[in-house]
Amino acid sequence: ATVNPATGETLAEVASCDAADAEVAVAAARAAVDGGAWSRLAPGKRKAVLLKLADLMAAHKHELALLDTLDMGKPISSALGDLAGAIGCLRYQAECIDKLYGEVAPTGEEALALVLREPLGVVAAIVPWNFPLMMTAWKIAPALAAGNSVILKPSEKSPLSALRLASLAREAGLPRGVFQVLPGYGHTVGKALALSMEVDCLAFTGSTGVGKQLMQYAGQSNLKKVYLECGGKSPNLVFADCKDLDRVAEHAAAAIFHNQGEVCIAGSRLLVENSIREAFVEKVLAAAEAMQPGDPLDPASFMGAMVDQAQYERVLDYIRRGVEEGAQLRTGGAALEGPGLFIPPTVFDGVTEQMAIGREEIFGPVLAVFGFDSEAEAVRLANDSDYGL
Repeated sequence: ATVNPATGETLAEVASCDAADAEVAVAAARAAVDGGAWSRLAPGKRKAVLLKLADLMAAHKHELALLDTLDMGKPISSALGDLAGAIGCLRYQAECIDKLYGEVAPTGEEALALVLREPLGVVAAIVPWNFPLMMTAWKIAPALAAGNSVILKPSEKSPLSALRLASLAREAGLPRGVFQVLPGYGHTVGKALALSMEVDCLAFTGSTGVGKQLMQYAGQSNLKKVYLECGGKSPNLVFADCKDLDRVAEHAAAAIFHNQGEVCIAGSRLLVENSIREAFVEKVLAAAEAMQPGDPLDPASFMGAMVDQAQYERVLDYIRRGVEEGAQLRTGGAALEGPGLFIPPTVFDGVTEQMAIGREEIFGPVLAVFGFDSEAEAVRLANDSDYGL
């Protein structure tokens, strides 16, 4: 079941693919590569197909944005913004197809060395639930533009827009087997794709823990190329000589509360020079007050619902740990009453490097505020993270 987290309503029953489905999909993708209907298609013709897909996405933008809003709880205005980014990405990559040239390497007169751009073959893309269509476009657009066959595994928490995209891709003229969508769980169909000897490349955005697993699967199989975008605990630094604290406070709040904090590059750590810390935190609290969660279908809502019960409980557990570890809860901290999985902006002050809320990626609307007294201390705190993003 895929569930609307704002209401608890079951939207649809979606197929849960497994290893057997992955094997069928990989075989179809490989046959498409070998057949050449896409991999050896003239660049200008590939470009035309991908531009048509972008046009179809634009024509169905409200439908696609609505699917993401219903499926994972993000505000509809945010979903429409994501879709604009996805369409733009597809158009950009399509236009690159006949504009990125190969090279003639410098050699002696006795040799001629040519560098050609060729498709890798079969690409598996595993995408997260927080920006379903935008992350999908970032993965599939360059892979398809280069002539590869792509198998997309959307998150089991937000599969609907990817399934709709597949039907639009068929309508745009992508040949059979070139773009396939396999909904299901990471530990079943995702693992099967990562271990497949016939998958040439794996692209993933998601947690650091899963990224490590996928690297291991690549090593256990055919040493496929792996591209990972994993977790983050990104810092924002604010110094006493800042000229516009009000504006920066709004940005600092938006950096963590946008998309319910379910953002890998969220500014989840706020480092503030102690001489202005109290005044600045007050401004952040005022900005956060205007970013409360609301009905995701209301264009005025800044935040929506958490994606599902598991993530909702994970964030609330981190908030409890923050209180237990001695951080000062300045706002938020409790789920909203009533239907739906809503957590308001939550700010902790007095956070230290030893606290879980200051070190671990929460992936929710929880801001950890640290103080510092010198630039050297600020840089040390900013760089003191296990995360690479």
